[in-house]
Amino acid sequence: MTSTLPEFQSARGMLASLAYRLLGSWHDAEDVLQETYVRWSGVDRAKVLDPRRYLTRVVTRLAIDVLRTRQARRESYLGEWLPEPAPSDPFASVDTSDLSIAVLHLMERLTPPQRAVYVLRTAFLLPYDEIADIIGRSPEDCRQLHKRASTALDRGGPRFEPSPDEQQRLLLDFVAAARDGDLARLESMLKESVTEWSDGAGKRRIARKPVVGRAQVAAFFSRIYDGKDLTVVPLDLVTGPALDVQVPEFRHVLHLEFDGDRIAAIRIQANPDKLAGLS
Repeated sequence: MTSTLPEFQSARGMLASLAYRLLGSWHDAEDVLQETYVRWSGVDRAKVLDPRRYLTRVVTRLAIDVLRTRQARRESYLGEWLPEPAPSDPFASVDTSDLSIAVLHLMERLTPPQRAVYVLRTAFLLPYDEIADIIGRSPEDCRQLHKRASTALDRGGPRFEPSPDEQQRLLLDFVAAARDGDLARLESMLKESVTEWSDGAGKRRIARKPVVGRAQVAAFFSRIYDGKDLTVVPLDLVTGPALDVQVPEFRHVLHLEFDGDRIAAIRIQANPDKLAGLS
């Protein structure tokens, strides 16, 4: 996409953030942005009073269509579906400090209209009448959709996270403890209720069901990393710090979710199709 359409280019960071929040997949978000660009290039732009509003409507409606198609395919997906990692570069100067893998994962519980309303209202602070125009529902319907989405995403209050630098240090410490087979040290880093999710799409030998509990999660990672020759690369993703980990069996991206200085949740993205966009 070139800079021949300045209205699109100036809004691109915002549109990228919108598409990724709606879809949880950078590959799908890029496809939506490309189609939005094509449609914008073909419209009579002199008749468009508010380009950003027009582009927001196109991205949202295209994303809802993708979500509906994806829902139909999810029944045959092997194991847990986790969001696709996305680098921070495409989002330009847009504030994405509230964006996390945890929230994107939870949003998979929502219907496409619920997800659209939740993102537009919570992340972009749009009024309900504007959201109603975008998704083709009444303002009251949108209020109800947002209420149901918020209830579904309720995580029991705010979690207190370390700084990004401290998160990266804790990530490296976690992998080091697992590689050393130090179960006591691993367990000391985990909350009692910690849960691990893996996305291998049936293409990688990894847990298809969540692993729950401090001892179980510690043992799980000790089996993966203990004594292995690892290549570990820190990543700065739009959703925060992560690690690109290569073990002899498979490559994966490791995300840790913190509550204070303890790890509350762990997500492993090992689906090779979802890692293809990371250099």
